[in-house]
Amino acid sequence: MKRRFVTRFPGNPILTPDDIPYPVETVHNAGVAKYHGRYFMLFRSHLDTGRSIIGLAESTDGFHFAPRPKPFLTPGRESPFREYEEFGVEDPRITLVEGAYYITYSAYSRYGVRIALAKTTDFESVERVSLITQADYRNTVLFPEKIGGRYVRLDRPHSDISPWSIWITYSPDLVYWGDSRVIMKPVPYHWDEMKIGPGAPPIKTGKGWLSIYHGVFPTMDGAVYRLGVALHDLADPARILGVCDRWILQPEDPWEVVGYVHNVVFTCGAVPEDDGTLKLYWGGADKVMCAGTALIDELVDACLTYSRPPL
Repeated sequence: MKRRFVTRFPGNPILTPDDIPYPVETVHNAGVAKYHGRYFMLFRSHLDTGRSIIGLAESTDGFHFAPRPKPFLTPGRESPFREYEEFGVEDPRITLVEGAYYITYSAYSRYGVRIALAKTTDFESVERVSLITQADYRNTVLFPEKIGGRYVRLDRPHSDISPWSIWITYSPDLVYWGDSRVIMKPVPYHWDEMKIGPGAPPIKTGKGWLSIYHGVFPTMDGAVYRLGVALHDLADPARILGVCDRWILQPEDPWEVVGYVHNVVFTCGAVPEDDGTLKLYWGGADKVMCAGTALIDELVDACLTYSRPPL
């Protein structure tokens, strides 16, 4: 019997383009956070122009979501966001930091892709904070607290010299970032050999920061996106205690295998619960949103039991 780290919700997919009250082609790659006992999902959608916006849906149980009647975040109209978001906003991640929900998202323009930072305190209004990377960067997630007096993020810059890897970067104020270093690389001829990138914001556990990331493997029929886990030291997250050598989720259901982009499970959000379970959310084939559950301790133990070097 195959080892299953993630139990899929039997009602998947939990959100589709047909559920959205305004015209969209896709619903995928959503960040999710819990606020006042309710779950708030910020999802990416392609328009029929091919460009992306970010919508909002909410839920009382984390599985049945009702979308808002209007998009939550669309390309900015004021400088400098206007110039750097003209081609769309994508793949939001949500992290609660010091009482505010910070949203990292990809800003696309004729100048490339870079990461923008916004925040909300109530999921009613949103305030843009800053563009926090240069081009070309993707898949940035914030840690939920300062570590060693600094804010910390994981990110994945584009690079053709060194295959797409996970880096760590620090900031005194969430606006200016530096002291970057690579901490995790793909493994040749492995399920994540083509590229890796941070997925959901790191989750604090007693044994370390649990990071859920995506890995990509090239096949003769195109790339396959899967999910994996790594464990970072609590006091020094640049130090990785273990990377699970096995994936925890791969495309299997029809809506994960066939869609806008075939053979994709891609996460931007996970919500830890008080009972030790984790609600995990992923885009299926860049078309629909799916959900499942996992045991946090099992994922942590997998990082240590089936561990491989990060570099």
